[in-house]
Amino acid sequence: MENQGLQPIQQNSQIQLNVFEEQLIVLLGNHSLPTTGIFVGVPERHKVFKNLTEPIELINVGERSQSIYLSKFIAAVASGLFDAALNYLWDETINQIRKRVSQYDLEYFYDNAVNGEKRKKLKGEDDLVKLDDYELIKGAREIELISGMGFKHLEFINYMRNWASAAHPNQNDITGLQLVSWLETCIKEVISLPLSNVVTRIKQLLANIKTTTVSATEAQEIGLFFTGLNQDQCNSLVSGLFGIYTAADTDNKTLQNINKLLPLVWTRVDESVKYSFGLKYSYHAANNNQKEKTLARNFLQIVNAESYLPDDLRSLEIKDAVDDLLAVHRNRNNFYHEGAFAKQLNRIVGTPPKVPKSFEKRYVISLVEVFLTNGNGVTWEAEPIYKNLLSNLDSHQGNIAVLSFTNDQISSKLQFQLCKKKFLEMLEIVKPSITSPPVKELITKVETFKAGFDKLGDDKSIKTSLDNLRVLLS
Repeated sequence: MENQGLQPIQQNSQIQLNVFEEQLIVLLGNHSLPTTGIFVGVPERHKVFKNLTEPIELINVGERSQSIYLSKFIAAVASGLFDAALNYLWDETINQIRKRVSQYDLEYFYDNAVNGEKRKKLKGEDDLVKLDDYELIKGAREIELISGMGFKHLEFINYMRNWASAAHPNQNDITGLQLVSWLETCIKEVISLPLSNVVTRIKQLLANIKTTTVSATEAQEIGLFFTGLNQDQCNSLVSGLFGIYTAADTDNKTLQNINKLLPLVWTRVDESVKYSFGLKYSYHAANNNQKEKTLARNFLQIVNAESYLPDDLRSLEIKDAVDDLLAVHRNRNNFYHEGAFAKQLNRIVGTPPKVPKSFEKRYVISLVEVFLTNGNGVTWEAEPIYKNLLSNLDSHQGNIAVLSFTNDQISSKLQFQLCKKKFLEMLEIVKPSITSPPVKELITKVETFKAGFDKLGDDKSIKTSLDNLRVLLS
């Protein structure tokens, strides 16, 4: 019964849409407005309506009745305004991600989604609108509210939304089948996607840490749950625990709970994440946040990890410069502003560049990300700086650059043709620094890879090579 409203327009859509378009053209003409090049052709609109029911039915009726932007999406399709329809679809997707995040532990989400000074300004649900779209979907990926494949698809749709929708002046064409495909992706990967058991367990664990006392026996039981987490999940969980532990308003009961749980998961955490806690300690020290600084040091003391504290605050300066560069790079107007931030990073790392070990991996991955561009064009003012910094990488840093396609953000970018081209160019730049024969062999495999570069991590031969190079990923 619920689909009867869609059936008439689906069965007779071409006739009805033709009539609708004719009436709109008459209206525009009566006001001496342009009437050509405005609407997508009726056959393309008909394709959308023919294929609309199946993806829409994936959403439960209760959620569907609240999806106002999907109604606007359908209205825009009927009007032949596919650029506006894509914009509405993205608005619905972002709205749904915010809903999911708001039902989760927000402090945990913010700790994984945002770095630097901006993190201090984010507290409750109302602050979610302060995150840009990329920060939102990246944070949702970090805590596994969306899958790695979902993140890749959403980044592509976001790219198309920025460059081929009504959100930005353009002359791009969108087909009906593309629009239906993007609708199905957003529904499957976000709107109708149930939370995984692991995500649900982590959500409940974080809530319990703040509200109940965890006994020694319960801590050991939770430790068994930790053994089932992969490294990315461990990284995100411990980052969340650090955020909770160092919050100025965290009570003693919560601190004691984390004291019991942290040793049970610490050995599973990536080295670069451990070093990031030392950087955050330095940040609090530099800004005279006495309570947060003390709590950050206490957190590391729980697991005898004060060796991760940096010797000086230079790491913090580089971190801030990288964070600022990434923020402007991920903005649609990056072409106008990115060069100044690239120069700032270049000044801070020095000539020749000197990057502390504690921040080495993050620095290299970020440098690769900005060099790959946003997929739409090269920032010419920043390009020579990136080439110079890449050419000055040492052997270990070069290995990190070569293996960067295993990173979610880099892999997602490699679905775009320009980014693939820039990745191959990056390999040429860092080749002179590579001394490891296995890494050189991996470069050859990448250069001769026939499928899309975003599939590199799925190739059996490359997976085997990566398994033999795990030590270089740390």
